[in-house]
Amino acid sequence: MVKSSQDRTEWGVKVSLPNQERKLQSKPNGKGTWAAGAGILLLLTKFKTALFFLLKAGKPLWTMVLSIGAYALISPWTFAVGFVLLLFVHEMGHVLAARRKGLPVSAPVFIPFLGALILLKRHPKDAETEAFIGMGGPVLGSVGAFVCYAIGYGTGYEIWYALAYAGFFLNLLNLMPIHPLDGGRIVTAVSRWLWLIGVIAGPFVIWRFGGFIFIYIWLLFLWEMYKRFFRNRRKAASYVVEGEYHATLDPSLPGWFLSGGSHRRELPYTAYCRLDGEHVVEFWWEPLSFKGELSLSQPCLIDKVVLTNVTVPANTSELKFTVRMEGTRFEPDRYYEVPLRVRIRMGLMYGGLIAVLFYMIWKIGETGLVAPL
Repeated sequence: MVKSSQDRTEWGVKVSLPNQERKLQSKPNGKGTWAAGAGILLLLTKFKTALFFLLKAGKPLWTMVLSIGAYALISPWTFAVGFVLLLFVHEMGHVLAARRKGLPVSAPVFIPFLGALILLKRHPKDAETEAFIGMGGPVLGSVGAFVCYAIGYGTGYEIWYALAYAGFFLNLLNLMPIHPLDGGRIVTAVSRWLWLIGVIAGPFVIWRFGGFIFIYIWLLFLWEMYKRFFRNRRKAASYVVEGEYHATLDPSLPGWFLSGGSHRRELPYTAYCRLDGEHVVEFWWEPLSFKGELSLSQPCLIDKVVLTNVTVPANTSELKFTVRMEGTRFEPDRYYEVPLRVRIRMGLMYGGLIAVLFYMIWKIGETGLVAPL
């Protein structure tokens, strides 16, 4: 899922290993575990470019390791590693799609028992772009799950079927037309009336699978729909961006400049859009001859730019302060205007992927190795 920040619901897979009439070849536990480990190592080498991307940022790597450790507490370590890798593949689908559209994104961040997310550093320019980025995760994530299924089919090891089932199920839930799940973003380029299906289907999914996180996501979705179509129809939603800056302290400044949080003043500013589409607010603090920038993730109408929280750390000549931009969100009137051919193509991809995922989940369930939905 993508957001300008992205949430994930919790996923669970129940694996049953019946002792009677199994179509698949039974393997010794130790040998199967090491074989699965070797297969996961092979996947790691195949995704070495993507892993290098993770290694460049410590936070994504450590959250990845933390998630593996958390899942290993309730499942075999091979499943924990494989499941987190499937999350990684899913999020990399969003990353690749966003980069193809020229939008900067953060590295994936993993949250134990919740999933993973990326952050868009700039808001999509239209619904078609938003849907394209939203589709990237489930498509690549489903490919990753199918690779696990193919390995399981070729080797007979149950762990690969369990991973495939978890991957297909994860991507299917993410395709529900509920904002901020991927499906909620995809249908913006098909028809926003499909959000109504998410409103109706949400309670059924909660009843069938439970989970506090999904309840939270569904209630958040209802609140967003209320704000979008009722509360904010007459009043635009507020939008605030803050940044922390450092500057060399001028000893000739009067003492009231160092009055901490009580010091607050408006700053002159200029707003513009770069050639690459990034919106920027450039401000100027004249007493220190300091010029700075605030990067905006989406277009907005600026009310004011304010200087606040001026502090001087002990035994330094460096001034620390916060600059806050206050405004209202601006959504272009033509944001949801999508060509008919794009709506049809995106709708066919969306419905087709859902159908394929349902089929693969059913097919794995037929093996008797994984509990059906």
